[in-house]
Amino acid sequence: MSLIHALMSSAHNYFSSERRKRIRKFQAFHFRQLQHVIFRALFGSDLKALAVIYGSDKWGSHWYAQHYERHCSCLRKQRLNILEIGIGGYDDPEAGGESLRMWRAYFPNSRIFGIDICDKRAHDEHRIKTFCGSQTDEKFLSEVVREIGDIHLIIDDGSHLNEHVLGTFRFLFPKLSKDGIYIVEDTQTSYWQGVGGSSSDLDRSDTTIGFFKKLVDGLNYAEFDKSHYAPTYYDKNITAIHFYHNMVFIQKGFNSEGSNLLSRGEWNTPW
Repeated sequence: MSLIHALMSSAHNYFSSERRKRIRKFQAFHFRQLQHVIFRALFGSDLKALAVIYGSDKWGSHWYAQHYERHCSCLRKQRLNILEIGIGGYDDPEAGGESLRMWRAYFPNSRIFGIDICDKRAHDEHRIKTFCGSQTDEKFLSEVVREIGDIHLIIDDGSHLNEHVLGTFRFLFPKLSKDGIYIVEDTQTSYWQGVGGSSSDLDRSDTTIGFFKKLVDGLNYAEFDKSHYAPTYYDKNITAIHFYHNMVFIQKGFNSEGSNLLSRGEWNTPW
């Protein structure tokens, strides 16, 4: 890994920003299959290395790869359908796609799907398929879900606008497969006023972090000392929420452990 960083650092210092973009685009569109075979053979289980090699910002610009490895390394060899919102490269149809190729190498038996507001079909290849549309368009999202089938991992690296993130989560989380994982990246926008966040009112439920913080108590809804409490969908279908710097992992599952002392808000054992 240190050798890879050294090589990438040397290239960064030697080539101009525009030249690096052209090199990355050439890398993405030439000898794709050969690159994939080599990178997977050498670094298939090392997501940090794959992120650096493919040029994904999930390691270096951000430090997300370590958290993905913690939660997803046990899933690597499974046959999954993985959906990432946001392909990158803005309106350049040939730019972006670095993370899609990284995921394909890291999950050797999975299908990788990407959504972007711009047409990114240039990145479609074996086990990678893209869809063009908005993450706020529920009709479009329904068509994507219908075509993919079961979705096991959803990664929101899209607009990062709080309203968009929460609207997409509310629509897609119920469609995530049982025991699936929903990941939201770049949650720092929760604190930025210009994109609907706040650094003064940290309890607002209309920011990404504020919304997910309010779901934490629901993990323990069986312990609520309220006789007529009706658990929400999220109470019953989220088993864990993990917060990291600028990202959140939400583990889906049937939250049915119950309480050893309470039954429907009534005490089973008197104190």
